[in-house]
Amino acid sequence: MTPDYDYERFFNLSPDLVFIAGFDGYFKRVNPAVLAHLGYSEEELYSRPIDDFVHEEDREITTDSRKRMLDNGSLINFENRYVSANGETVWLSWTSQPVPEQKLVFAIARPVTQRKRLEEDTHKLLAHLADVNDELKEFNLIASHDLRSPLGSLMGVFDLLEMEKIEDRETRELLQILQMTGEKLKETLNQYVDLLSQGLIEERPQHPAPVETTLNRVISSTRSLLDAKLAEVRLDLSPDSDLVLLQPTHLESLFLNLITNAVRYARPGVPPVIHIRSERDGDVIRLSVSDNGQGIDLESVGDRLFQLHETFHNHPDSKGVGLYLVHRMVTASGGKIEVESEPGNGTSFRITLPAGGR
Repeated sequence: MTPDYDYERFFNLSPDLVFIAGFDGYFKRVNPAVLAHLGYSEEELYSRPIDDFVHEEDREITTDSRKRMLDNGSLINFENRYVSANGETVWLSWTSQPVPEQKLVFAIARPVTQRKRLEEDTHKLLAHLADVNDELKEFNLIASHDLRSPLGSLMGVFDLLEMEKIEDRETRELLQILQMTGEKLKETLNQYVDLLSQGLIEERPQHPAPVETTLNRVISSTRSLLDAKLAEVRLDLSPDSDLVLLQPTHLESLFLNLITNAVRYARPGVPPVIHIRSERDGDVIRLSVSDNGQGIDLESVGDRLFQLHETFHNHPDSKGVGLYLVHRMVTASGGKIEVESEPGNGTSFRITLPAGGR
């Protein structure tokens, strides 16, 4: 004998959202939990097509899933968004079973809005942490690479010293210790550059950076290197082109790399002359950094000029990172960089950056 269960009571008291829908795309019956959760009346739910309640962006995938359910006989753990009566987005996880002979679909949905919000918050947090991690990698790479230039200047001083002519033994020993320490620091920085050079400079919000102030700071920091090589820096800066839309640290690194490269790759016996110009052209600033150095055979270099770890001269300090960084920083700001060069006749970098103001 079959027990006399009160199925109606079970239907009405279930905390899950219980639906009976027709193959015609309309709800035929819902339990009170549906009304409470979505906020619609029975009349509203029964008089409008089901797709009217589905979030606009999920209607296509919902239609596709409904067709698969009818073909396969069931639908399990399908998630989509509904829009409640007060306009809020509600996430539901569905388990549905069709009954073809009655042209009905029996379905149970469980609200998962809170879980979805937690997942979204988690994804945002992970994305933020990834950005912070990339920023730290970028900072370490730029700092490690750029520190090599002033350190190179310092080590150049030791090359000029004739240790055997220093009569005071204690002074000579201290200088030798400093030289050994500098060499070790140089080696360590080179290792850091190698380890960090796979980090990327992603597109991030830029800030106005002053061209002349930044240039003066870079020239001051490289003064000993410039003087040691008898280098001359000539500035031709337009007053209305002083602000560029670029991270200030990136602008400083850009000038530092191009200036030190001009000194490092000077022609033997020819003092470096570095000419830096700026001009405004509408909403962009055009910068050029030209030198009279060894130059580059661009035809043989091809598209490798700005690639990582590509070197084009036999200089012991060449790491193939400087031009890579310059290119990444310029393009990340929405700018572009072009090069003119030929062996023995110097190199000219032409950089276009968004203007940072007037």
